Amino acid sequence: MKNRDLLIGFATGAVTAFLVKEAYDRKEKLYSADDVLKQVKSAFKEEGPIDGSWIFMKTEPYKQHAVTTEVYKGGITRHRQDQLEQFEFLADAYTGAVLEVKKV
Repeated sequence: MKNRDLLIGFATGAVTAFLVKEAYDRKEKLYSADDVLKQVKSAFKEEGPIDGSWIFMKTEPYKQHAVTTEVYKGGITRHRQDQLEQFEFLADAYTGAVLEVKKV
């Protein structure tokens, strides 16, 4: 085996490893659905106790105007002034930020 062949093999391996690492690092990591739900529950608890909550563990695509992202969909239930209130929310799966809350 010539030194030139060994050097070419080493360079090819190094370049391949670098490209695989870059591709892995670019892949954005999702927040866990549980962490998003804890954050939303915490915000609602500041206004009073909540009775129940839920979240879909699988993300859904969400498009608003020209922006598309993945979101978690969930809900909160609470009693306020002897009336049941239900809310649904959408939270960005990449940042955990709540994008929309609507009363049902």
